[in-house]
Amino acid sequence: MLRRLFAGAQTRECCVLCGDHGDRSLLVTLELPMIALRSVSREYRSLVGRTVRAVDDVSLEVAAGEVLGIAGPNGAGKTTLLAMLLGFLRPTAGTLRVDGMEPRAFVEAHGVAYVPELMALPLHWTVEHALHRLATLADVPAAELPAAVDRVVELLAIGEHRGKRLKALSKGNFQRVGIAQALLRDDMRLVVFDEPTHGLDPVWTARFREIVATMRRPDRVIVVASHNLDELERICDRVAIVDRGKIQRVVAVGGTAGVASPAAAYRIRAAAGSDAVVAAFPGATRSTSGDIDVGAVDLPTLNAGLAAAIAGGALISTVIPRESALETAFRSAVGGAA
Repeated sequence: MLRRLFAGAQTRECCVLCGDHGDRSLLVTLELPMIALRSVSREYRSLVGRTVRAVDDVSLEVAAGEVLGIAGPNGAGKTTLLAMLLGFLRPTAGTLRVDGMEPRAFVEAHGVAYVPELMALPLHWTVEHALHRLATLADVPAAELPAAVDRVVELLAIGEHRGKRLKALSKGNFQRVGIAQALLRDDMRLVVFDEPTHGLDPVWTARFREIVATMRRPDRVIVVASHNLDELERICDRVAIVDRGKIQRVVAVGGTAGVASPAAAYRIRAAAGSDAVVAAFPGATRSTSGDIDVGAVDLPTLNAGLAAAIAGGALISTVIPRESALETAFRSAVGGAA
C-alpha cells in the first residue's frame, strides 16, 4: 500500500516497488516538507570543559509556503537552531534537511536570503558600495545588478542614504540596509530573518510586515526569529517556542485555516449580572476595577461562556484580550524565563 510519507508542499517523483503489484514499479509523488528536523541535537564544550546541549532532540517539519516564527528566552537555543539551518553548524545527532538536502549543500546550490541579528560590514563602505558588493556575493548577474540594487533601495526607502558611509547611519537605517541586502535576489526559496525589526521605528516595523506578506510564495519558506511576540503573531503561520534547547510548543497563529484557535486570556466587563459571568467561567476572578478576568480559553470556549452568562442575565459591555494567544502560550511554555 502506498502512503504519504511526509506532510508538506514540496514534491518529488520516484519509482517504488509496490507489494500489491508484484515487482512492477510505480511512479508516485511523495510530498516532502521544505525543512525537516529529525531528533536534532547540538552539543558543545563550555570553557570549563563541560558538555552543554544547546539543542536537545528537536523534531519539526515546515512546509513550503509557510512563514515560521521562532521565539524563546535568551539562551534558549534559537541561535544554534538558525546556525544549523543555515549550514554554519552540523547537528551532533539527528538529521536536518532543507528540500531533502543537507543545509550547507542547499545553500551552496540555491543560496539563502539571510538577515543576521548583527550585520558585520566594513563601516567605511557606503550604502551603495555595500549593496553592490553583497549583490555580487549573492551571484546577482552583472547585467541585472544595478536594477536589483535600485529595487531594494526603493523598497526600503534608503535612496537618500546611498552615498553615506555605514557608520553614519542610524540604527534603524542600518537595519533597513540589512533587510535590503537579503532581498537583492527574489528567487531565494529559503529566507531567514534574525531579529529583523530590531532598531526599526513603528512605521518601519509595520512596513516590514507588509514586505513579508509580499514575499510569501508557494515554493518558499520564511523563518523569523524574534523576541517580539506581537510581531510574530502578525506575520507567521506558526511559532515554535524554544526553551532549554527544546521546542516546548508550536502555536498556530495568524488565522491559519483548519487549525484550532490557540487559547488566550480575556478581561470581561459586565454592565449588569457580573455574577453570571463568574459562574460561566470556572476559575474566573474579579479585578480591582470590578471586571472579570478569565484564564486561557480558546474562542469556542469563550463564546460558549459568554452565551451562558448572557442567558444567566449578564449584560456584557466589553471583552478585551488581556494578552495575545501567543503570549499566553509563551508564558505557559517557558514559565518565568527571561
